[in-house]
Amino acid sequence: MTNRLWQLAARPEGVPTAEHFRLVEEEVPAPGPGQVVVRNEVMSVDPAMRGRMNDVPSYVAPFQLDQPLEGGAVGTVVASESPDVPVGASVLHGLGWREYALLDARHTRVVDTAAAPPSAYLGVLGMPGLTAYAGLLDVAHMKPDENVFISGAAGAVGSLAGQIARLRGARLVIGSAGSAAKVKYLVDDLGFDAAFNYKDGSVRTQLKQLTPDGIDVYFDNVGGEQLEAALFRMNLHGRVAVCGAISQYNTPDARGIRNLSLLISKRITLQGFLVMDHWGRRQAFVEEMTGWLRENKVQVPETFVDGIEHAPDAFLGMLRGENLGKMIVRF
Repeated sequence: MTNRLWQLAARPEGVPTAEHFRLVEEEVPAPGPGQVVVRNEVMSVDPAMRGRMNDVPSYVAPFQLDQPLEGGAVGTVVASESPDVPVGASVLHGLGWREYALLDARHTRVVDTAAAPPSAYLGVLGMPGLTAYAGLLDVAHMKPDENVFISGAAGAVGSLAGQIARLRGARLVIGSAGSAAKVKYLVDDLGFDAAFNYKDGSVRTQLKQLTPDGIDVYFDNVGGEQLEAALFRMNLHGRVAVCGAISQYNTPDARGIRNLSLLISKRITLQGFLVMDHWGRRQAFVEEMTGWLRENKVQVPETFVDGIEHAPDAFLGMLRGENLGKMIVRF
């Protein structure tokens, strides 16, 4: 079998382009003892992948030049030398960006694609869902009857965080997004109380108008100007869960936050987090989220791009905000 896969061709300085990716072909090796070969069906593109394109120390190793890229994927086992993961099983694993993946069986997780579509395990029932759940409840410690602001609210994590806040009894759920259509979707379909387009004018002014009673919890996916604006509106003892800073990923020289002294006067808690630190919450999250899905209380926005040859387009489009909810490459 011939395998098509994407490599990192060059490290970007600033905004990545198609020239930073290379599509190559190779033979799919046969599995050895304890290994499986998976034919991928869907793969994830995530904002955190932008950081891995830089050759800097971080919580996960950077992508290597002229080597395959990696990311979450779900596929079907087509060859197996493992008694625990048979041919025909659907598995979740970390070797996306390729049509076929050779893996140690212990690095896969069998998933039930009859109970939920493969893409769900990359989104609502996967890393983005747990990120939203743990960030809101365990990091920001959101309580019922609090005011919640979520930036990047139309993305994979933000769209779920807002719905979880609503279902867990928030008094007010406010979101930001990058288009009028996304703002309308947040309010009309996902149940946000209000939302604003950060491109329409001063973020600080728009946020002030929508939060007359301030903000108790801020779930930050964006950083930069929106983090600064949120700090001005935080109530006493407010909590900020810092999940991402996508506004700054391509601009390493972006100016800093100018009002951090408010952390002192308002006694604000500002905490960054990684979903990998909260795997212990996965069972509780899956049980609660599955119940909400069964009762049609959670909507699952997804944007699909078809064909592995378009994987970089999907990734670059996600960085530009062209997705609604989770961006998925479908093979």
